[in-house]
Amino acid sequence: MRIALLSYRSKTHCGGQGVYVRYLSQGLAALGHEVEVFSGQPYPEHLDPRVRLTEVPSLDLYRDDDPFRTPRPSEIRDGIDLLEVGTMWTAGFPEPRTFSLRAAKLLRSRAADFDVVHDNQCLGYGLLDIARHLPLVATIHHPITRDRAVDLAAAPWRRKPFVRRWYGFLGMQQRVARQIPELITVSSSSAADIIEDFGVSPEQLHTVPLGVDTELFRPRAEPRVRGRIVAVASADKPLKGIAHLLKAIAQLRHTHDLELRLVAKLEPNGPTEKLIAELGLTDIVTAEGGLGDEQLARLLASAEIACIPSLYEGFSLPAVEAMASGTPLVASRAGALPEVVGDCAELVQPGNADELTRVLGDLLDSPDRLRRMSAAGRRRALEVFSWEAVGAHTVSVYEQAIARHPPQADRKQETTC
Repeated sequence: MRIALLSYRSKTHCGGQGVYVRYLSQGLAALGHEVEVFSGQPYPEHLDPRVRLTEVPSLDLYRDDDPFRTPRPSEIRDGIDLLEVGTMWTAGFPEPRTFSLRAAKLLRSRAADFDVVHDNQCLGYGLLDIARHLPLVATIHHPITRDRAVDLAAAPWRRKPFVRRWYGFLGMQQRVARQIPELITVSSSSAADIIEDFGVSPEQLHTVPLGVDTELFRPRAEPRVRGRIVAVASADKPLKGIAHLLKAIAQLRHTHDLELRLVAKLEPNGPTEKLIAELGLTDIVTAEGGLGDEQLARLLASAEIACIPSLYEGFSLPAVEAMASGTPLVASRAGALPEVVGDCAELVQPGNADELTRVLGDLLDSPDRLRRMSAAGRRRALEVFSWEAVGAHTVSVYEQAIARHPPQADRKQETTC
């Protein structure tokens, strides 16, 4: 099967989207399929050699070293570029829409090269043009409406209009999702939320859990660092619950020797950095973003405990990576997290720093319990989550989309009638 996999940003430090593109394309290629990734910036760093990358250049307005930059007039190539910069200047987030329009333009002349197109949570209007020429499948990891609700609740009143504007692309995503017959999501919890928030039909949704590289994320021979807690957050946002974890760490440090390693790119002088300073945690909290896969795997395997304090998760790859690493896990009872971790983690009420403090403290004092949780998590990762199974299940959804889509000749007849 010839597959075009679309992703409006695919670098792995962008979070689960980049990891999904990398490992799904690898799993599909291992099954013998031809995969071409069409990616906006930032581009993926490490695709499987069997996977072809086609770069879809944007104005790259959110690059790490110059976010919200103003492009030079000579950089503006067409109306899509004008739309992109105009949306940014009016406080919106343009990438899902503008990437979809660029991808549609590219694929219009290459429809004969592919059997199916798979969108990775772009859900832009350009997909509707693609669907006229090729079978289309889209993955919705979770509805971004949940991010918007948490960000709005956390924003001061002066900022709320800007938050609403930033999430202005959501109306587009809802409308486009309702017109794509085959949608993939990653958990039954996320499926229920998509049905509720996006108004799609249950018949459109196929649940395909994500996978983990269990050879990379594995227990290591080196002893774990006593008192080390690791938390992985793809974004410095209230949704990730880092503030509640920091408050728990501030209480725990009075009774335990510990350190917190945050895998996150913190906003300079942002709320999280300020809270670390206010709580007097700068000596035991380290934050670093952009870790390579091997660095992240070794860090997770070095910890006594991994913590996911999110207020919502549609799946949570870091939870699966921690289990695969044999690292005991404490997670919020939020979104899909209970479904993902099963009975292999300690669950706490989301946003409850006192309960999080108690559970973390009890675990740090219980080495036998930590060993049992380590073995159970590793076993669950091996038995339930693999990218080969994800690829095979995804191909079955492609087959349904192809069967549903009218042949090219029939579509030509329809347009001439």
